[in-house]
Amino acid sequence: MSKATYPLKLPISIKKAAQRLAKEDGVSLNQWIAVAVAEKVGVAETSADFFKRRAGKATGGGLMRLLRTAPKARPEAEDNL
Repeated sequence: MSKATYPLKLPISIKKAAQRLAKEDGVSLNQWIAVAVAEKVGVAETSADFFKRRAGKATGGGLMRLLRTAPKARPEAEDNL
């Protein structure tokens, strides 16, 4: 496996939390961060692939047609900002 170094600057509170979690898992901080980044990359790539497949060849045109048919109604009182 090829490895690359990357200088990482974390807020102290996040680093301390990551150190604590790494210690609880019985791994080094470096290994814990590498696994955390790998998990995030996996989630991001999986969700991107899911939405690409789900969208298929859809474009925004269908959405705009749907929105044009929406009733002209004022928001409920609890929906106002």
